Amino acid sequence: MSARNRRTAIAAASAAVLTAPLLMIGSGTASAHGDPAKEGAQLAKKLVRKSSAEDARRHLEAFQRFADADGGTRVAGSEGHRQSAEYVADLLRRAGYEVTRNEFDYPFTQTLAQKLATVSPQRRDIPVTAMTYSASTPVGGLTAPVAVVPSDEATPGCDAADYAAGAFTGKVALIKRGGCTFAQKQAAAAGAGAVGAVVWNNTDGALNGTLGDPSAARVPTGGVTRADGEALAAEAAAGEVRVNLEIRTLSETRHTYNVVAETPGGDPDNVVMFGAHLDSVAAGPGINDNGSGSAGILDVALELGRRPVANKVRFAWWSAEEFGLLGSEAYVAGLSPAERSRIALYLNFDMIASPNHAEFVYDGDDSDKVGAGPGPEGSAQLERAITSYLDSRSLPHAGTDFTGRSDYGPFIAAGIPAGGTFTGAEGVKTEAEAALFGGTAGRAYDSCYHAACDTLANIDMRAFDTNIDVIADAVGHYAWDTSPLHRPVAAEDTRGSAGSGGGLHDGHGEATA
Repeated sequence: MSARNRRTAIAAASAAVLTAPLLMIGSGTASAHGDPAKEGAQLAKKLVRKSSAEDARRHLEAFQRFADADGGTRVAGSEGHRQSAEYVADLLRRAGYEVTRNEFDYPFTQTLAQKLATVSPQRRDIPVTAMTYSASTPVGGLTAPVAVVPSDEATPGCDAADYAAGAFTGKVALIKRGGCTFAQKQAAAAGAGAVGAVVWNNTDGALNGTLGDPSAARVPTGGVTRADGEALAAEAAAGEVRVNLEIRTLSETRHTYNVVAETPGGDPDNVVMFGAHLDSVAAGPGINDNGSGSAGILDVALELGRRPVANKVRFAWWSAEEFGLLGSEAYVAGLSPAERSRIALYLNFDMIASPNHAEFVYDGDDSDKVGAGPGPEGSAQLERAITSYLDSRSLPHAGTDFTGRSDYGPFIAAGIPAGGTFTGAEGVKTEAEAALFGGTAGRAYDSCYHAACDTLANIDMRAFDTNIDVIADAVGHYAWDTSPLHRPVAAEDTRGSAGSGGGLHDGHGEATA
């Protein structure tokens, strides 16, 4: 639609969020054209030219308004999230898409208190982050001695043998990250008689993790930085250290939904899919995480509109990602084997405008040799297409591992080729990355990650624009031609220092701790 009509539609959607259930809409088929590669290249150029961070920022402004009207959050199941979802759905319907609501229930949890302090031999506050789905302490917390799990093994705190008999009874276990899930660590600590667990990071930056689901919770569990964990361990080695740990959470079942939209035309047996999660954490409006990815794919989807396509193009705005990829997991689990086989690819965009950004591309071929192995066949080609586009514009990039901590995870597990970009979360930018991308070394890519300050002021428009162009280029090409997914490519070394995904959503989906 024209820029003027788009502005009118955006204003209308923002002013009057729908309350009726979404309906299937749209019809039509792709026009018959000659060379798919040529058609895709032409469409990609048009979409890159017409899509922009300036246009997409209007969607971020709408998300911010919805959050402001709901206590500063767009958490899944909240009114702020519902209004965001209806806003997205209304614009897509107006642009000619077939829009559906993919509904599900999920276990909601919210942190009410998270505190850690040494009580003796001297008092000192230690910043701690409650693990998602952690068990709760009483109001005021619990006070107990610290018992340190030996950290010189590859799997510290993962097995019962790591806990000396009687040494952890009635104590708070201090455990180094690594080797198994956070749920396994706290369960092993609980089995040894510990009354609480604190996991310290094995890399720079804060530690945000999840126990996977409420049934996994055994004892109150939180995460601290490597520096704080090492300092506490050293202090405990010199003599008894008593701490007060308070972690209190609210848990209940809530209802929410994904928004899924696809072009009325295009081959339904060859679906190309693009997604981003729309929900925020309870603590903030989530404008970078992940209003940015949501607004980016929305802007490109609106520009694609009713243009002819050879392949069915499907966009998804996931809910409850912040609780362990629950929206994308529910969606993929609900697909029949035949429906899964029709999805040629999935590209994920989660946090694409971080203020101290880097340009990370998911390492589809595992050429960086960090963490997880390669994605399903075709993932290497998805990575190469993104890096080739960035190279064509002389834009630097680095690889990042498939940790399973964003919504590509369920697609990879289902054997669907996946990829995408993101610009970093709570991970700390290195000197080498600052030299490559600019910004400040020694600081988080996004210091407002999962915080109330993740507002419109937390967006870097240059990074936002670059990644919207990446989305537009990919949508244009794959809307017409998926044959490059089947062409061999040489392994590409995009090695960076963000093997953990730049800190993105550590622990989502019960990822290895």
